[in-house]
Parts: sequence; C-alpha cells; structure tokens
Amino acid sequence: MRDRLGEHAGPEKGELTGPNPVDRGKYGSKIHLITKRTGLPLSIGISGANTHDSQALIPLVQGIPPIRSRRGPRQRRPHKLHADKGYDYNHLRRSLSSRGIRHRIARRGIETSQRLGRHRWTIERTMSWLAGCRRLHRRYERKADHFLAFTSIACTLICYRRLTK
Repeated sequence: MRDRLGEHAGPEKGELTGPNPVDRGKYGSKIHLITKRTGLPLSIGISGANTHDSQALIPLVQGIPPIRSRRGPRQRRPHKLHADKGYDYNHLRRSLSSRGIRHRIARRGIETSQRLGRHRWTIERTMSWLAGCRRLHRRYERKADHFLAFTSIACTLICYRRLTK
C-alpha cells in the first residue's frame, strides 16, 4: 500500500480547481466578477484557486454583453474600469486602452489601496451577495460548467432583486 500523503487527485477534484496558496493547499475555485457601479454583475468567470487574478481580466472584459440603454445605441464596453494592484501589468493596461476603456489601476509600490476603497466596496458587496448562496459557498460540482451555471443563476437573482426594488 502506497502512502497517499503528498499525492494530488487529478480529475476527481473537478475542472478548473487548483491548490489554494493561502488555504493550506486545499483545492478550490475563484469567482471573477465585473460589475457596474451599482453592483449589478456584468461578466462572471471561474478559475482554479492557484491562477493569478490578472489572467482572468481580458476574458471577462470580452464577455461583457451589449447593454441596452433607454437612449442611444447599445453600450458595448464600459467607459472606465477600476482595479486593484493585482492587475498592475503593462499588457493589461495596453489591452484596455486599445479597447477604448479608461483604466484606473493602482500601481504597486506607489499608491496605497485605500484610494480604491470607495470603488472596490461595490465588488466586495456583490461578492458577499454571492457568498450568501449556499451552493456557491463550497463547490460541490466536479464539472466547471455546472458551477459556472449556478454562479450565473445567482447573478441573475441578484439582478432581479436589485431591479425589482
């Protein structure tokens, strides 16, 4: 009989999972989110817990659907994007600029995170609304598509609750 310590089960853990660097190497997933200023989710994605946040920004921006407004044409992209120091990379800044999106990304070693606090709380509030869904608190599904579907349903419920008030 072999010693199972140190071995990682591969496909049994599920797709888009990875060892969490801050939680003793337990396998998990991250939820990535772009919201409007009011906290309504625009684009959502999931990845393994060991992937860096900056790798998910461009697919999230590409996944924003056209937004119908009461006046004028549909809005196809956000006008401005606020992000924390984890997204401070030149290739992300160039990519956002080439799409015509003004970016406000805190610079590492130069700016404090306190200035972004007034914009960041909307994301934190939306993430806490998602954490209120018991199904998303712990990932039970092995298939990433199923977990993404439950996350999308939770975002739809958030939008429904916010828009019916």
